[in-house]
Amino acid sequence: MRILIIEDDISLCELLAYGLEAEGFSADICADGLEGLTLALQELHDLILLDRMLPGLTGEEILKRIRRSHVATPVIFITALGESAEKITGLDLGADDYLVKPFDIGELLARIRSVTRRTLNSPTPFVLAYGDIRLLEKESKLIHRHGTVILPRKEAELLACLLRNPDQVLSRRQIIGNVWGLDAEIEDGNLDNYIYLLRKKLNALDTNVHIVTVHRQGYCLALKGCHDIS
Repeated sequence: MRILIIEDDISLCELLAYGLEAEGFSADICADGLEGLTLALQELHDLILLDRMLPGLTGEEILKRIRRSHVATPVIFITALGESAEKITGLDLGADDYLVKPFDIGELLARIRSVTRRTLNSPTPFVLAYGDIRLLEKESKLIHRHGTVILPRKEAELLACLLRNPDQVLSRRQIIGNVWGLDAEIEDGNLDNYIYLLRKKLNALDTNVHIVTVHRQGYCLALKGCHDIS
């Protein structure tokens, strides 16, 4: 799980990131409200830890804007403002939970588990992730920090097939069977055309994910610079 920490106390940011990474999470930190909003709108993270009082833009305003933009990423407010009215306001704005400072890492992890369970049971779009890209499968939306692309349906289905089997060589028959169906009458050249179009979109986003052609075997989704393909 990739977590975005938007908090202007750098020492706290680093402490939280260290604690989360020790538990197997990936953590990105940001100390400015405007930068935090930009990152949140890119939908690259599975959860956001959001401070209320931030330079540039308040946490409340960030939450308002991302919810207005239909960003459904779970948000946990982390703040020194512990009054009931403050908690109610935060939850009404669209926060998924509210954690009052000071708190220990154990309580934070419990809140993250609770929010994650609720998110998994909610009717949100299915997300496939690998490297620095995410695919909202139902919306055919390819997301990267450098931009978002709405893919044609077949390209999205092709990418989804590769994302479900990263670092593995898939034969042409396997790919065609998964994307078009085992009985589909599609020529190899058509698959090559779709791979070409998908590669162009990945290259335009400058992602670290690419599609490798494995001679006489098929295709593999891999990270640039990684050569071990099973």
